[in-house]
Amino acid sequence: MTKFLSRAMTAALFAWACVACSSSDDNPADNTSTDAKYSAIEREYVLYFLDRNPVVATYLGGAALDAKLANVDGRLRDHSASAVAEEDKALANFKQRLEALDRNTLSAAHQIDRDVALAQIEFQLHLHQVRKYQERSLDTYLDEPFRGVDWQLQGMTDTGNGKYGTEAEWQRVIERVTAVRAYLQRAQDQLRAGIASGNTPDWRMLRINGIDSAVADAEYFQKTLPDIAAERLGGPQRDTLLDSVRKAAAEAAAAYESLHQFVASEFFVEVKNGVVDKAALKSAFQADRYAFGEAEYNWALRNNLRLTKPAAQLYDEAQAVIESTQREMVQLSRSIGQERNLTLPADDMEAVRVVFAELSKKAPKDDDEMVAWYRQAGERLVKYARDTGLFEMPAEYKLDVTVTPPPLQGSISGAAYYPAPPFKESGVGRFYVSPTKNKPALLARNNASALAYLAAHEGFPGHDWHYKVMTQFRNDIARVRWLTPGAVEDSSSMWEDSGAAEGWALYSEALMAEPQAKAPNGFYSPDERLYQLKGKLTRDVRVRIDTGLHLGRISFEQAQDLFSQVVDFLPGPCQGATDETKKGSCDDAFGAIFRYSKWPTQAITYRLGKEAILDLRAEAKTRAGDRFSATEFHVRFMKQGTIPPGYFREQFLAGF
Repeated sequence: MTKFLSRAMTAALFAWACVACSSSDDNPADNTSTDAKYSAIEREYVLYFLDRNPVVATYLGGAALDAKLANVDGRLRDHSASAVAEEDKALANFKQRLEALDRNTLSAAHQIDRDVALAQIEFQLHLHQVRKYQERSLDTYLDEPFRGVDWQLQGMTDTGNGKYGTEAEWQRVIERVTAVRAYLQRAQDQLRAGIASGNTPDWRMLRINGIDSAVADAEYFQKTLPDIAAERLGGPQRDTLLDSVRKAAAEAAAAYESLHQFVASEFFVEVKNGVVDKAALKSAFQADRYAFGEAEYNWALRNNLRLTKPAAQLYDEAQAVIESTQREMVQLSRSIGQERNLTLPADDMEAVRVVFAELSKKAPKDDDEMVAWYRQAGERLVKYARDTGLFEMPAEYKLDVTVTPPPLQGSISGAAYYPAPPFKESGVGRFYVSPTKNKPALLARNNASALAYLAAHEGFPGHDWHYKVMTQFRNDIARVRWLTPGAVEDSSSMWEDSGAAEGWALYSEALMAEPQAKAPNGFYSPDERLYQLKGKLTRDVRVRIDTGLHLGRISFEQAQDLFSQVVDFLPGPCQGATDETKKGSCDDAFGAIFRYSKWPTQAITYRLGKEAILDLRAEAKTRAGDRFSATEFHVRFMKQGTIPPGYFREQFLAGF
């Protein structure tokens, strides 16, 4: 897309978006030399970070940033003890140099950028030296190679006739797959160190990631990747490249099988005929080891997410938020029931379930119709924004909905968004919808009322619009604000980016419910609004569960019960459940709680990120009065990049 926003809009935005650039009016006159010093250190740090974290570099398109990173897509991270120690020395040096700069002589933007860089460095040093997480990050070791290759495949050049990938791109894939064996061997060394020090993964991660994921990854490299290469490879070197892919992939599959055997022998009692009895964990590894602890959680809130409330306060306050959303859902459900002439039970929770059951009857007949409905929901959202003037949008913008490719369907259930690499000029973000294989129960979940808020979250004006606008202004957003220290998305992640990205997406869902001048009832129908509120309720209860889990206020099983009771309005515990509906709810709840147990603080970023945006908007309205423009506010927010609002709140509001 050569011109995403109009020239007039771009010029206007440049004039007032003072936080995204350094203005002499906002900063001391002598800041130039300090800014120049900072810029040099930041560039050096960003390039070092991307070089040390090749999979993150692939995700961000780092190879396009500097010639020094030209071959980064062909590598994997070195997690060896010696490499981590050398990295910590380099990070400590960056920290010292950044702290030596006088913050007060930096421009407003660079003050924020410096704070971001220092927080990232503090996180990485804390992860390695305090938590020593490299000794137990089993899911990181299993997921990182697959994700790296998967992102390479997504970003390949279309070479025509249904073929993808230049010879150079496929060579980088071969190099990365070849690196898997050494990568997983270093992972085993770190896990052994963890066993020796008593710093081991939670037993659920050992069972689910260490056994099941290892087998699935081995199958991916043994069969799926060679099949993809056979389908997509073209050109005169096709046969040679395909042979190299197959050999490298077979070695990678063997390395995953070796890791699987390592986990089985080190952590489990016995293996019979290659089959691991997942219940037979050695006694030393049966205890719960997921809890972050209050001190660690509060440290992460301050350093990683720039939040000031402690975890205990978030836990205590969450219950009132949950109950408020529940009351709103009950009221709306009874209104829908009356409109549809439904006889609803007196019990409020049961009444909500009856209404959802009624709405689920209008389900797509198959996956093709389901995907078509998602596309229609996206088209309606875009038209609504144009009709109401909520956003200034180019005529050529449209929300593309893509069926999830088969290799990704195992990792994407439902809908998801994969952004284009921001450091590259090419690439397209993808709003994926995974087929259900025409299963009636799954099609019912994607009924006519359930799609709109999901399309708003993953598509427009959520992730798709957010990342397209940010990419349009990529040169105004400091490179450091795009980094994802630790990992892109696993238990090693910092989650700094999640507060902005997921906060914006949840804010987008809520924004579509707000009344507008030309739409007094907002975008959603009452039925769609009920599902949007259910999405809100899910994010509300996450704050209670995530903080409760990691502070030891609630057990894993209690969290599972709470999720089923709140999100699905189904009373009773999960243990001993015999009703099929309750059992299905509890299975979903287990998956959710397992994710929260691995990813402390990520689950809270949705609601708290949304609330931070609403707080910014309310204060901006107060300051600007009649001059306030929602269009300007939204783009200006997006131009801050993927960092929490806590970094830029005061400077952001100073422009209103």
